[in-house]
Amino acid sequence: MEEKSEFYTLVGYRKKEDNPMTEAMEDYLEMIYREHLNHKKITVKELAQQLNVKPSSVSKMIERMRIQELVTQEKYGTVFLTEKGFQFGKYLLWRHEILETFFKMVNQNDYKLELVEKIEHFIDPITLEHMKEWIKK
Repeated sequence: MEEKSEFYTLVGYRKKEDNPMTEAMEDYLEMIYREHLNHKKITVKELAQQLNVKPSSVSKMIERMRIQELVTQEKYGTVFLTEKGFQFGKYLLWRHEILETFFKMVNQNDYKLELVEKIEHFIDPITLEHMKEWIKK
């Protein structure tokens, strides 16, 4: 009988996870959380501008996040975080900031936002904690 390999494709690893959040959903939620921290209200139009996407794409994503109880929205208006959305947004920004600091250190301040934005979706909390400890040294 043939032994099963421990390797998967990226899609295979994603299927094994129990995470209903997509990478895009995380990006939207992180941006909403950032605005919340600045005490700013954010609308679909503003979110579209900040993420360089169409307002219709934002509206669809807001609906998906509303179903997952991450946000609420006034009709054709401001988007608000739920407690669940706030806590997850807090984690997403924490993750982003650790990676940003790490790459600034490793690359001697040649910081690349694109690098962080790509990697942040695929790194686990334990590795982030280890990076955080390494940064402190």
